[in-house]
Amino acid sequence: MSPSPEANQPAAPADPPPAPEVLKAALKAFKKRLKLTQLDDASRIGRGPMSSGGKSAIAAITPPNQYPRRVWEELVAQGKLSSEGHGMYALRQG
Repeated sequence: MSPSPEANQPAAPADPPPAPEVLKAALKAFKKRLKLTQLDDASRIGRGPMSSGGKSAIAAITPPNQYPRRVWEELVAQGKLSSEGHGMYALRQG
């Protein structure tokens, strides 16, 4: 019995990491969305009528969907983001 043609094929190379420019743009978009989400939460109605809002408790968000999941996973691998589970990511402190 001869070996199948698939056995002679070299292994498919792993997906190359996203370009540094893409990672930089994705991180910038993530930070902007996180900041806007936190500002929106801090300025919501329902706090004291004389208060200027409060500190937002939002630390993790779903990242912008214009970048693929591979980009967010690479930023986690680089230590710039942390995965909080269920598709949520947070900025790494430090």
